Amino acid sequence: MIPQISRLRSFANSFRFVKDPISAINGNLQQLGPTYGMYLGGLKAGILSIEPEIIQQILQKNHRNYPKSPMHFEKLAYFLGNGLLTSTGDYWLRQRRLIQPGFHRQKLAALTDIMQDTIEQQLDRFEQRIDGEVDAYTEMMEMAFRVVAASLFSTALTEEELQKLSYAITTLQEFIVRQIRQPYLNPWFRISGQVRKHERLTGQADSVIKNTIRKRQANQEKGDDLLQMLMDARYEDTGEPMGERQLLDESKIIFVAGHETSANALSWTWYLLALHPEVTQKIRDEIRAVLEDRRPTFSDLPKLAYTSQVIEESMRLYPPAWITDRLALETDEIKGVKIPAGTIAVPYIYGAHHNPATWSDPETFDPDRFSPENRKKIPAYAYLPFGGGPRLCIGNNFAIMEMQLILVEMIRRYNFELVPGQEIQMKALVTLRPYPGVRMKFSRRP
Repeated sequence: MIPQISRLRSFANSFRFVKDPISAINGNLQQLGPTYGMYLGGLKAGILSIEPEIIQQILQKNHRNYPKSPMHFEKLAYFLGNGLLTSTGDYWLRQRRLIQPGFHRQKLAALTDIMQDTIEQQLDRFEQRIDGEVDAYTEMMEMAFRVVAASLFSTALTEEELQKLSYAITTLQEFIVRQIRQPYLNPWFRISGQVRKHERLTGQADSVIKNTIRKRQANQEKGDDLLQMLMDARYEDTGEPMGERQLLDESKIIFVAGHETSANALSWTWYLLALHPEVTQKIRDEIRAVLEDRRPTFSDLPKLAYTSQVIEESMRLYPPAWITDRLALETDEIKGVKIPAGTIAVPYIYGAHHNPATWSDPETFDPDRFSPENRKKIPAYAYLPFGGGPRLCIGNNFAIMEMQLILVEMIRRYNFELVPGQEIQMKALVTLRPYPGVRMKFSRRP
């Protein structure tokens, strides 16, 4: 039998969980061990684990028994639509097979110039603000949003449309998290008009994306972007393309998954690099050796190995997708741990990444953990910033490529340091944000 938190105690702890879920869970792990039972929100039986073997069983080895928990995907789907992130079953598998080829690394090569152009345009604006302090989190949110928007819709959106999308996506995510963590407040959210307010935001975002899709279809001009990939994809069994609703839903999912996660990972990376200037110097040495003064190409990215290691170690310490959950359809047993049918199985990714049974000095920032020789020693499912199994994030290569290009361009241009005296905390929503931000000073390198 694993340790169990009672229903009453789980309900009492839910208020603390909403405020600071990582501290609450970490406290439970210290007290109860690496796998324990509880009741989510005091209502639904669950089992949480940081053990790689248990996580692998849930996400990969017996994944058919563990579809995505309705508790999460139904709330996400209500506002974001029925896309890859929110769908399940046969429909999800059909969409995955349709879309996955468009995210293979060689297919992403065409996006390199689009990304690089967008990064350089954003940095031209950024340089007008670097006389004083800047918030790296705000800057990376804006940067990542613009890169994803350009990669998805290379035909430029207006500034007003971009602002509408950015505000809607950020606000919707925060509301969805509240619905998931405090399910007992859902009746109040409806009565108070909160649901209706966020439905209107969804409608505004939908309108921007639909208009962009319709313009592309009307002009019959092909773009070298992700929207074109979605429009050109054909189902194997029918030869038909996706309809407008499907294009809308998958576009929204790309915005949410590709924008927020990368922005948070980059923000934490700047924080860590500012604390470790010796690591920044190693990146600069690698950039000089691989690129000299020229712009990076797609073929250069695999050669920027140490830069990739830095990104990976940053995502180990601060994984953007810090937790996930699945619903056990049938009773299962893993390493003597019984998971009854109907239980919510919770792989706690942040905990797995900080598990002292897996990682030596887990709180230390050490990019050499991901060197070619050390990478082989990492157990399967001890490190999973993009999830794992069949539902491994389809955009993982896109995200790494985006982060490499942003880091390379900014590190070669700027010196930077943290503003002293600030306390940066983890704000665990759907993704793991630095709160209240990462205040930094950047200056142009000679």
